[in-house]
Amino acid sequence: MTTTTSAGPDERHGFFRRLRARLSPTNSGLASGFANLFRGRRIDQDILDELETRLLTADVGVEATEHILAGLSRRVARKELADGEALMAALREAIAEILRPVACPLAIDPAHTPYVILVVGVNGSGKTTSIGKLARRLTADGRRVMLAAGDTFRAAAIEQLGAWAERSHAEFIAQAAGADPGAVAFDAMQAARSRRAEVLLVDTAGRLHGQAHLMEELKKVKRVIQRVEASAPHEVLLVLDANQGQNALAQAQAFNEAIGVTGLVLTKLDGTAKGGIVLAIARRLGIPIRFIGVGEQSGDFGEFEADAFAAALVGTEEKT
Repeated sequence: MTTTTSAGPDERHGFFRRLRARLSPTNSGLASGFANLFRGRRIDQDILDELETRLLTADVGVEATEHILAGLSRRVARKELADGEALMAALREAIAEILRPVACPLAIDPAHTPYVILVVGVNGSGKTTSIGKLARRLTADGRRVMLAAGDTFRAAAIEQLGAWAERSHAEFIAQAAGADPGAVAFDAMQAARSRRAEVLLVDTAGRLHGQAHLMEELKKVKRVIQRVEASAPHEVLLVLDANQGQNALAQAQAFNEAIGVTGLVLTKLDGTAKGGIVLAIARRLGIPIRFIGVGEQSGDFGEFEADAFAAALVGTEEKT
């Protein structure tokens, strides 16, 4: 398999700088004020208690917080963490250890043509925009890409996806607003085959994870795709709004149970003080995190990297 893109060092470091600027030190509830928290103080249980509060406030979640604090407490007891700088380095490493197993780039398998990516998520998660940004990355990497407007409930969604297709030089398949999403998926599969598209990105209508009838419709779209190609979809990509905090975790659980999520995109990390939800999801579900979004521009969408994210969340330099 091959990954989606081969980002150069300048692009990668540029994205990391934007991520760090938008998560710390003023935006992130975790990183903000760490220097003051540790200044002139001995690393003791009181500091660990304050750190626990920071982690929970940043939506790291109880399970991940307990795991992190248990490791740090053992190191403090062994007197391995003498000062604030050592504690922050240990915290960064503990966060990175949780995230590394889920930092898995999207891999396009050339054995499947088209490689079908079904994109799902709730209303307002940034799903259609994420599809557009991913399409731009793929076409910039020389791939033949097709976008399918499976969100037929909103005419604006069809128009938005069409604009992204034009901008990214991808092909576009759509029907009229109100059309059966399964029919759109079927036509898109046939068109992608006949036009030799390498990647087919299928948009779907945003739905709340508690809406059983809409989740059933999503299962139907998946079944239709499988009638054309039994191995498809090859990726079910769930887009989550990081501002949703613990609700994003509930969404991920519900979509995974209903349709089998194989990858995540976490958006709007520039607008939240609770970037720790990434850790809660990683610790609880272990679903690969493919991409994160930190803004509206195409360059604000990049592959998820555990060490870079941990450094940005804590507000320190990335370990090299």
